[in-house]
Parts: sequence; C-alpha cells; structure tokens
Amino acid sequence: MAQVLEFKLPDLGEGLTEAEIVRWLVEVGEVVAIDQPVVEVETAKAMVEVPCPYGGVVTARFGEEGTELPVGAPLLTVAVGAPEGLDFSGASPSSTESLASDTSASATATESSGGSGNVLVGYGTGAPAARRRRIRPDRLDRTLVQTSVADAPVSAAPAAGALVLAPAASGTAPTTAATPTAPAAPAAVGVVNGQGPVPVVSPLVRRLARQHDIDLRRLAGSGPDGLILRADVDGAIRQAEETAAAKTRTARTPAAPTGAAPASAVEAPAAPAAPAAERIPLRGVRGAVADKLSRSRTEIPDATCWVDADATELMAVRAAMNAATGPSAGPKVSVLALLARICTAALARFPELNSTVDTEAREIVRLPGVHLGFAAQTERGLVVPVVRDAHTRNAESIGAEIARLTELARTGKLSPAQLTGGTFTLNNYGVFGVDGSTPIINHPEAAMLGVGRIMPKPWVHQGELAVRQVVQLSLTFDHRVCDGGTAGGFLRYVADCVEQPAVLLRTL
Repeated sequence: MAQVLEFKLPDLGEGLTEAEIVRWLVEVGEVVAIDQPVVEVETAKAMVEVPCPYGGVVTARFGEEGTELPVGAPLLTVAVGAPEGLDFSGASPSSTESLASDTSASATATESSGGSGNVLVGYGTGAPAARRRRIRPDRLDRTLVQTSVADAPVSAAPAAGALVLAPAASGTAPTTAATPTAPAAPAAVGVVNGQGPVPVVSPLVRRLARQHDIDLRRLAGSGPDGLILRADVDGAIRQAEETAAAKTRTARTPAAPTGAAPASAVEAPAAPAAPAAERIPLRGVRGAVADKLSRSRTEIPDATCWVDADATELMAVRAAMNAATGPSAGPKVSVLALLARICTAALARFPELNSTVDTEAREIVRLPGVHLGFAAQTERGLVVPVVRDAHTRNAESIGAEIARLTELARTGKLSPAQLTGGTFTLNNYGVFGVDGSTPIINHPEAAMLGVGRIMPKPWVHQGELAVRQVVQLSLTFDHRVCDGGTAGGFLRYVADCVEQPAVLLRTL
C-alpha cells in the first residue's frame, strides 16, 4: 500500500518567511522523481525552482499560481510506493510496466533515504530525473486517495480534479463523492486557457496580464519573433483603461431634451468622475527593498560627501587595456570593474568603512573580507548581487563575476545567497544619465559609493582650461563607524585613483 507524504514549502534561507507561487511544474496524477523541481516560486530575493524530496505520484496541490504561502505551508502531497489496485486497463503493457518500474524505483529510493530534504535546485543528490508520466486521478487507488485527503490540512482546498472518497461503512465498498469542481489553475508557461502556446516567456508578464484580465492571444508582441514583452501588456492595460473611461463618460452624458425648455431649466452635464488611484502591493522584491531602505533610514545616522574627479586618464587606461592584443590579452574590462577594484584598494586603507554595527552589543564589527555588492536594475526591480571575496580579485576577475551575476539578475535566476552578505556597495547610477545622488546605505552595511555619469566638462588641467571627462563620486557612510575625516580620506583616495590610475599600482 502506498504511503502519502506531505511536502511543505521549505525554508529558502536568509530569513525569508513567505513565497509566491509563480508556476506549477507538475500536475495532479503525475509521477515525480526525487529532487525533481515541482514549483517555481518568487521570494523577496529571487525566483527559484523548489525540488520535491520524495518520489512518487502527485495526489494534491495546495495553492494556485499567484498565491502567497508562508514557509511551512503544504505545497503538495505525494504517494510514495506502488499503489494497490491501480487500473491499467486503458494503458498499453509497455507503458504499464514502465510506469510501475519508475514508481517502484522512486519509492525504493525514498524509503532508503527518507527523502533528500533539499531546498534549492543544484543541491540535490544528483539522481537523474525520470520521464514525466501522468496517472488519471480517477484511476488512483481509492485507499490512497482516502489517506491523502485524511492527511491533508483541513484548511487546504483539494486541487482541481482530485477525488474525495466518502468513508466506507464496515464491510461495504467505499463510495465515491465528487467534490465541487474548483476553478482551473492558470495555464502553464506559454499556454493560455489550454488553447495552445503564445509567444510569452516572462512569468511576470503572464502574471501582469492575468491580474488585469488581458488576453495574451489578442496581443501582437513587439519582441523578437513576436515575443510579448511587458511593454506590450502595459500598452494593452492603458488601452483598456482608456476604453473604460470613455464608456463611463458616454454613460454620464445626459440625453437631449425631447421638447423645448427654458434655458435656465437645462442642467449642465455632470463632470466626469475622477479616475481611481492605482494601488500596488508592496511585496516581493519591491516590498523587500522598501523594508530595507526604511530600516536603513530609521537605524543608520548617515552622512554624504562628494567630489568631482577628472576621469580622462582612467578612460584612457581602460581603452589601452582593452586594445591590447596577444596571448596575454584577456577579456575587455568595464569601467565598473575598474571602480570596483579601486574600492577594494580604498577599503584596505580605510577598513572602518568595511564594517557593521551590532546595536545590541553596542559594538562596531570590522569585517575581514570585502564582499562587494553592486546595484543592478532589472524587470523585478532593484537588486544588489554580491561579488564574494572581491579583495582577492583583480579587475579582470571582478569584471567577469559582475557580468555573470548581471546576466543571472536579468533572467531572474539569482539565488538568495547571491543577493546577501555584502559588506560594501557600489552604485553606478550614471547609467541612468544623472550626475549625482545621495545613496541610501544598504543595511546593515556601513557605506555606499555612488558614481554619476562620465561626461565632457570644462576643467582646469595643468593650469589651463580644457575639456575633460568628469565624474561625480558620492560616498554615504554610517557616522557611527567613523568621522568625516575617514570618509573624506576614503573618497579622496578613490578620486586620486580615478584621476591618476598609476596610484593604484602601488597596491596591486
């Protein structure tokens, strides 16, 4: 007899307490293998695929796509072991034997190991994923389904298509009672209402369309090969709102009078109703950013200093590095990578800024290594990937890691571990075409360096007025860890390295 096990939303680490279901990867009645991803969830840190530690047949799912679940809430139930009494009359002998062998193999692996207990994809036992097969829910063993329903939490609704068996009287066969049909779960990736694929990839685009009742099949994508982008959905939402507003105005326009009436008796048309304010929930990445920034402003007494620097020589050095040829020439180095390397050198001279404050112990904790965060703007919002052990890397290595993490951020594949643990942050807001800013410290760090755009400006160079490449550097620091002299010394050293890159050679 099969054993029904409940798989709950695991602790995804880094203090996360909830996650939103973005996409189910399995259906009820489907055979899953140990460590096979079963659901894609979005946390305040990243989107991750959650693997199931059990192998067997999925008997129930809890929560529709778009539902937010707390850690520890049930995700699904899995029947482990070969179910007794399965009706394979409608299946071919070869498929029946293959399905039975796959289920038995998964059950044996689960019973011997007790489930992998893994949380994130990539940390599994390495067991190869079995091909997906599906068992019709009406062919599941009755006793198996009874056990599944009895073990499921009372508050959880049965998944669509699942059967609930009424308790059988002693000595009589169990009777089947069909539960009311629940609304169908949202379509899988690229499928709308089960009517075939549509050219859309991003889960965020699908969710946005679902929230505003936008039919993706009626949209013409502006992306490559007709791919539907977020801009296309935003345009459809605006068009729908304008159409609704126009209908409202038409409905409020008074009809023309049938007979003549005094001019004073004719009422002026009612003014159109003001559009309702849009309410956007502060959750997911945006909610996490809001909480962290609020905490930073509440707890950290920050101060900001800034300086303009002549970056002409730095740009010339970068051009020379990237123009080098031969076997010793490596990949091209970005300006951000050079600034990151300058920051690690400056932190070695001013370690006070690579620290945090333990408010309970009333202590300043100076950290031994530099884990450099850099701000990256993505479709999901602002994220800060972290380059681990940046103090041990050269500019080329830092640049390669920044490029790798940026690509993961754009595709929403950053893990929570890659977004936490930073000790100092570099924020290049110059990519937005602005010169300066006062950065907010990324709590619980002690400082952040902001970099504006590098652009030609009049500058006094060697006693003469000239056009030079000028950049504004801003340092926001926690005034508890140091005074203005230390912060000014750090910023001045960074500016000197920007103006005279040879200064940096002393620390390489």
